[in-house]
Amino acid sequence: MINNLLALSSANILTIVNSLLLLFGGVAAFIVGMNIMGNNLEKAAGKPMRRLMGKATKNRFLGVGTGAAVTAIVTSSSATTVMIVGFVNVGLMTLAQAASVIMGANIGTTITAFITAISTAGNELSVTSVFAFAAFVGVLMSMISKNEKVKRAGSILQGVGLIFIGMNVMSGSVGGLMTEKVIENGVAVSNPIAQAVKDMFVAIGLGKKVLTWEIPVLFLLGAALTGLMQSSAAITAIVISLASSGLISLPMAMFIILGTNVGTCVTALLSSLGTNVNARRTAVVHLLFNIIGSIIFIIPLSVPAVSNGIASALANISNISWQIAVFHMAFNVLTTALLLGFVNYLVKLACILVPDKKSKKQEDDGETLDVRLLKTPAIAVGQVRKQLLKMGDEAFANYKLSLDMLLTGDMSGKERFAATENNINAMNKYIVSFLIRLSLTEISEVDEKKVSSFYRVVSDIERIGDYAENIVEYAEKLIEDKTSFSQSARDEIAEMDLHITELYKYVTYVFRDSDLHYMPDVEREEQETDRMNNVMQASHLTRINEGKCSPEAGAVFLQLAVNMERIGDHMHNVANSVLSYGHNAVSK
Repeated sequence: MINNLLALSSANILTIVNSLLLLFGGVAAFIVGMNIMGNNLEKAAGKPMRRLMGKATKNRFLGVGTGAAVTAIVTSSSATTVMIVGFVNVGLMTLAQAASVIMGANIGTTITAFITAISTAGNELSVTSVFAFAAFVGVLMSMISKNEKVKRAGSILQGVGLIFIGMNVMSGSVGGLMTEKVIENGVAVSNPIAQAVKDMFVAIGLGKKVLTWEIPVLFLLGAALTGLMQSSAAITAIVISLASSGLISLPMAMFIILGTNVGTCVTALLSSLGTNVNARRTAVVHLLFNIIGSIIFIIPLSVPAVSNGIASALANISNISWQIAVFHMAFNVLTTALLLGFVNYLVKLACILVPDKKSKKQEDDGETLDVRLLKTPAIAVGQVRKQLLKMGDEAFANYKLSLDMLLTGDMSGKERFAATENNINAMNKYIVSFLIRLSLTEISEVDEKKVSSFYRVVSDIERIGDYAENIVEYAEKLIEDKTSFSQSARDEIAEMDLHITELYKYVTYVFRDSDLHYMPDVEREEQETDRMNNVMQASHLTRINEGKCSPEAGAVFLQLAVNMERIGDHMHNVANSVLSYGHNAVSK
């Protein structure tokens, strides 16, 4: 090896430097292409992805299928797992449901290996050339068209093209170094670079034959590099390039690939920091699944007869690129098949490794907005709607509590009212902050309308809470003045409250399901609140003239009527916010 290294001329060394720079450039193009393609496919598949995630809650087999499908769309198991951690953190998924989706994600991620294998195929008109041209077409589509769907399709083509260009650059940089013969002064001579690199691999023990002590080295190498780059796809692409150039054998590639499956868990583990206990357990389930699966495979593969037998069986496949891709898929499919029946045990083990530390109340407060959801804007929009519904329920509950204190004179619920009002204000600030970040992401036209309307909705709900605060003040005023309402006034308040309660029910139907079918009911009840406001105003004057109402109680009654009518107006606004994107059929 030393002699071959000494034989390298300055030109040879420059060739090595250029090849390494091209290798890293190819990796960069590959990763950028994966991100562009994955992000745009994800946005294009917003609604289908939302439906897939809903099906994942049905059973573990659908969970596996969902994980595989979503990961195939976003082309990254790390991205899918980060999403799942976020879903568990906000209560969209249970830990057991998440475990099966994670298993499917590991299967879905193998698509990148097949994409890489296709790019290394040698044809008269190479696949790389076709997709490189597709990238050019994609750029033109994005530049010329003003249609959102066409622009997105163009971005997808750009991403696919960059993936193949990146792989071509990686393969070319490594393959160029490993050419057996080079031309010097018009004569074909042995390539000193190729011989030096091969000698280096032999010197450190990484030859064609995998020795027992090399197995953990290869495994840890794959895990460490994937953990550092946070992309198993990129490492898999590099492994395929090295194998295609003859630098590493298929058995060596197998152990590195097993390591990449463990290394890809780093992203999910980092993402789980600062989440609730079940979200952290989700990341641990991902790690346990890959570690156990790797151990199941490493033990038999450590036996030379077994690893050589598998290599021989795979040798029937056209080239080593496809052999690695098939092994990668076989590993994940078989591991899923073996461990799917033990999901509950994996969950229990994760619960032991990540014990409860917070109170049950804190852990149950999962219905929140997690910034991880911004990676899936379509799902984030749905989660904002859920938060607004929760905020609306709290504002309505406070309205009912305030009215009860007003009519009974019992102020024992005031502390509970204040705590809920503080929570409403906090939710208002956080939802607005989240909407600002969500509006900066690339979302569909329909979701853009929803996000725009949500700004107004959160304001309307917050105002309902404010009017409820006013009613509490009126209750305190009546107690301070030692007065109360007449029975006829109480009956009118009860009738107004009945219409407000009905109005809130129909507004909830409209907003929750984007269903305009209930808008006539909303309009009817809102008109009833307007009518009752007029009735209450007129009746008050009659009672004043007849001496049946004290001036103090009368002043509070008039203000109460106006506040209740305005609560109805804000509820009406919430329903009207759906008009820009709603429909006439329930869609959950």
